[in-house]
Amino acid sequence: MKKLVFLLLLISSVAVSSNELTEQNCNADNLANDCIPKLATGFNFLKSYKVNGDAKDKVEYSYVFTKGTQYMINVCANGTATDGIVVNLFDKERNKVASSKINGQFVSAIAYPCNATGIYYIQYTFDEPSSHCGGSALGFKR
Repeated sequence: MKKLVFLLLLISSVAVSSNELTEQNCNADNLANDCIPKLATGFNFLKSYKVNGDAKDKVEYSYVFTKGTQYMINVCANGTATDGIVVNLFDKERNKVASSKINGQFVSAIAYPCNATGIYYIQYTFDEPSSHCGGSALGFKR
């Protein structure tokens, strides 16, 4: 019985250490901050987002968009520009209105001219990235 308890404690300790190591290797805070100055000229910074997940997960945030305002969402990652991180924008009815993956190509930013005020969902997924770590910034202009 003692061996079984010891083995379970050892396994759980390794799992926690592995998770902590993954969190330490993903510097999503810095990547999100790095995205802010990469917003296109004329866009004002609103919010930065941490994008930290694994191949089976998606990371999702919501934000209220205002009619008549143009929004920009960019993605930053270690290595290549987006490292396979895809940002999709959904309206309040969960209809996809914009994506950073166009015809199999990844773009590092999407712009969306808002035609209806409401809650929009910003969803990040992972399309064969080398890591599941990145950052993003949301900006607006009128």
